[in-house]
Amino acid sequence: MSSKLSIDFVAVKDAGAGKPAKAAKSAGKAARKAAPASQPRTLVVFAGADVSFSAAASDLLGDSVETIRRAAASASFKGRASSVLELWAPEGVPADRLLVVGTAPKPPPASPAPTDHVSLGGYVMGKLGGRGEVVILFDLPEAPEHPAQAAADLTLGLRMRAYKFERYKTKKSEDNEPEGALDVRVAIADPAAARREAKSRDAVAEGVNIARDLVNEPPNVLYPDEFAKRAKALEKLGVEVEILDEKAMQKLGMNALLGVGQGSVHDSRMVVMRWNGAKNSKARPVAFIGKGVTFDTGGISIKPAGGMEDMKGDMAGAACVVGLMHALASRKAKVNVIGAIGLVENMPDGKAQRPGDIVTTMSGQTVEIINTDAEGRLVLADVLWRIQSVYEPEFMVNLATLTGAILVALGSDHAGLFSNDDTLSERLLQSGKDTGEKVWRMPLGPAYDKLLESKFADMKNVGGRHAGSITAAQFLQRFVNKRPWAHLDIAGTGMASPTTDINQTWGSGWGVRLLDRLVADHYES
Repeated sequence: MSSKLSIDFVAVKDAGAGKPAKAAKSAGKAARKAAPASQPRTLVVFAGADVSFSAAASDLLGDSVETIRRAAASASFKGRASSVLELWAPEGVPADRLLVVGTAPKPPPASPAPTDHVSLGGYVMGKLGGRGEVVILFDLPEAPEHPAQAAADLTLGLRMRAYKFERYKTKKSEDNEPEGALDVRVAIADPAAARREAKSRDAVAEGVNIARDLVNEPPNVLYPDEFAKRAKALEKLGVEVEILDEKAMQKLGMNALLGVGQGSVHDSRMVVMRWNGAKNSKARPVAFIGKGVTFDTGGISIKPAGGMEDMKGDMAGAACVVGLMHALASRKAKVNVIGAIGLVENMPDGKAQRPGDIVTTMSGQTVEIINTDAEGRLVLADVLWRIQSVYEPEFMVNLATLTGAILVALGSDHAGLFSNDDTLSERLLQSGKDTGEKVWRMPLGPAYDKLLESKFADMKNVGGRHAGSITAAQFLQRFVNKRPWAHLDIAGTGMASPTTDINQTWGSGWGVRLLDRLVADHYES
């Protein structure tokens, strides 16, 4: 995470001040101390179609508006979204550098859409550089319905774009930004309201970036026990954390999970995190479960060598759950939540699970192992059963980088959604639209169950070449006991996802914002 980004809100009247307003002094003190006084001051204003400005921006820019419009015409800048005009600030503008950022909808065939203020913040962050003092005049030509919320969303985008994972680089490349601190002040009509709204966004940004850190870590550093220790750090926020070792899981009969990890020198773990934030401490919790295969060779059914290094990210579901629990606890969400992760390393070894083995899951159902590279569903089977039987949650949502087949079906733009409950599905779909972490509902049905039939056990762990994502979901559904449940296959979104305005790193932290929104909109008391 970027530790050198300071953000605060000030009144619009202070946007032109040469020094930080009093409200910003506390938050920005360390950053300004680290940044030399000679660093340039940047002013960011927003422009609509045909380089139109809001009244506040026009007042701040003064007589320079026409100069800016002439420069815009020369640069073919028309104020459209995802475009910027960068200038040395004209005389009279209270800055050294001026960024005019477009917000107008793009012309057809692009369809008009409301401004995504999170992405807008990410776009601005990408243009700022790594240090100095910045004032963002948050007064858009098309005023948002809820300005304080929109400004807080902007800061969420700033924080998400600022993330970097460089802890293992001993030399800085020429492309890296210079060392220093970035002190950002967002000028808005009601800074107190924006500051209140931003608290929850800061918590979500921290959660996303924690998930990113976990996914980006190398597998020689982040093995099951180390992952469990990092989850335990949530205790400082009031989260109760229980770590089950292999002996405890053996007593519970979690043989499906343990079978996956038996070829590794690193012992498997299961972690249960509990946040009790509801007014009624006995209210039924909601539950989120994550697949945490810290490295997946495929086991005896070993993967091809090319690209295997990416399998350090096969724990993105578990990373999301830890990041989500951090976000919910940090913002003190008024809900009872269970977060559970199954942590294993899938390695080939003389002790490793074999194709043809039969394991007895915690539920008592037996599974014939056809392919040891279909391991994530075995991990989730035992964790799902444990959580639904012990905690009786209102619903369960599990996340897993489960199948390559979902990439074939949906690419990296949507995660696959499988569910036995229409209400939960609709809420996830809407939360996906609201946050940009989109999901697409896929089918389930008895016809697909037939593909899992085994000659020797209750089921096989794979259903054949066709409908691979669906048969994986059908497998998981056998361990939820008809409780409202959704499975999110995030193989295309949780790791190696395309870069965007708010994500420039390999591990995206996908799912934290989606599930935080789901909880906030529907399940907090």
